[in-house]
Amino acid sequence: MEIAAAPAAPSNDLDVEPQTVLIVDDDRAILDGLGELLEGEGYAIATATDGVDALAQLRAGLRPCVILLDLMMPVMDGWDFRHEQLKDPNLKDLPIVVITAAGFSEVSVKAQFGDIEFVPKPPPARGLLDAIRRSCGEPIH
Repeated sequence: MEIAAAPAAPSNDLDVEPQTVLIVDDDRAILDGLGELLEGEGYAIATATDGVDALAQLRAGLRPCVILLDLMMPVMDGWDFRHEQLKDPNLKDLPIVVITAAGFSEVSVKAQFGDIEFVPKPPPARGLLDAIRRSCGEPIH
């Protein structure tokens, strides 16, 4: 007797890299610090110093499980990045965690950005990791 193969899991439109986090921030110390923290937790990281760089990486095929996004950056800030992301059907569903020290409230950011996570800068490690795990799950060590 032949056993039928199990049905395939439903496919997701996004081919997400389940353990990769994209950090978008113009501050090298933030990029390095967050990168070190996340790599120490078992996540792979990619970095971009502005929204243009981030969009280029995403449009070239990078599919992080979450994007950590600063708001105040040169070239293309977080608001413009989010606007462009939402216009792109291939990128619009990638989850965002806004990380900002600019004094914006979570309520005002969510009103402009939609359903995103919000963590003040400097991000408390536990709060940031919890936000990342909600999108990425536990890292594979």
